[in-house]
Amino acid sequence: MVTIRNLAGASLRYSDGMRFAIFSASLGVAALLALAGCAMCRVKPPEVPAALRPPIEQRLFLEARASGVQIYECTSKPEAASAFTWTFQAPEAALTDRWGRSIGRHYAGPTWELRDGSRVAGEVVARDPGPDPAAIPWLLLKAKSTSGTGPLSRTQSILRVRTVGGIAPTTPCTEALAHTVVRVPYTATYYFYQAPR
Repeated sequence: MVTIRNLAGASLRYSDGMRFAIFSASLGVAALLALAGCAMCRVKPPEVPAALRPPIEQRLFLEARASGVQIYECTSKPEAASAFTWTFQAPEAALTDRWGRSIGRHYAGPTWELRDGSRVAGEVVARDPGPDPAAIPWLLLKAKSTSGTGPLSRTQSILRVRTVGGIAPTTPCTEALAHTVVRVPYTATYYFYQAPR
């Protein structure tokens, strides 16, 4: 049992169990405040080549980290049916926030979809090889369609950076491998921009 005097000078007595409950509640409040503070933290724009910079009036509002595969198929070239090449088909990746929590997925389109159902499909407007020749290029995409009412429904630009892996197979694509599908692991960070409100 512990005696504590309040601001009015009155004595208050607390058992060890009550002190533990008060301490635990205080920690819970502190954790909630910390999470709220992090939620309000602004995402810092990445450093990118000038060609990849979204329009200056757009505001960065979301960072998503992708981990998954880039899917390729060995197909004949349209201009020469007897020649074959690895053709990109689609991405397939899980999206997480900076703390590793699941927030959505990335798939053909290319499309990004959050767990709230909001989606954006993009089209490439600029590319840069990036610093790693063994990784897929960095991209700037513009939104060609959006849906839902969540954050991605307001997306105007998407930036793909910090790519690792994902390039087409180095094994030659030949007639013997026609229609072979290969899933190449990759990671990347995507940044989403919207018009200021």
